[in-house]
Amino acid sequence: MSVSSLFFAVCGVTALVGALGTVIAKNPIRGAVGLLATIVGIAGLFLKLAAQFLAAIQLIVYAGAVVVLFVFVIMLLGPDANLVGTTPGKARFSRAVSAIFVIVIAIAAIFGLSSGWGGPTPLGPVNSDHGSVEAVGGMLFHAGTVPFELATALLIVAVVGAIAVARTRAHKRPAPPADNETKRLFHGPLHPRDAEHPLPKGALR
Repeated sequence: MSVSSLFFAVCGVTALVGALGTVIAKNPIRGAVGLLATIVGIAGLFLKLAAQFLAAIQLIVYAGAVVVLFVFVIMLLGPDANLVGTTPGKARFSRAVSAIFVIVIAIAAIFGLSSGWGGPTPLGPVNSDHGSVEAVGGMLFHAGTVPFELATALLIVAVVGAIAVARTRAHKRPAPPADNETKRLFHGPLHPRDAEHPLPKGALR
């Protein structure tokens, strides 16, 4: 096995293991780490295809910005955040329906691809500047300007929504103080304010 093939195998396994960890992990922090491993593996595959610019974009934009944004959202919501008011029975039912739906789509996709498979399609010749920084930048800021701005707005909305959810989380209110003067004084630690409210006569009888 050559060094190039070994590098491709390592990057492919890293991307697959990271993707599985992102989906299977119950802890959101571990899911973010799995997503980071997937992005690093994809960047290595781009390097194998001699697409250095796309590999750098994977590491700078996705690993350096999107994953960090996900971690910020997880920290705002808390690593143990879950759905409020969802019973275990409903959660299991939704997971089972989702799994069946994904399996059906995967089987349909496999049959669709196998029925229309006619062998590999040869690629035509490309220009000398294909995949360069100038070509990608021109495509991004001309034909892809609207999707690029929409993705930016989507990330901003996600951050604002996470902050709103974290600020409106229900907190337990402290129990109101007891009306009985004896309980107020002797059912817990004494406070300086209790000196201003002495016990009435006959309260301890």
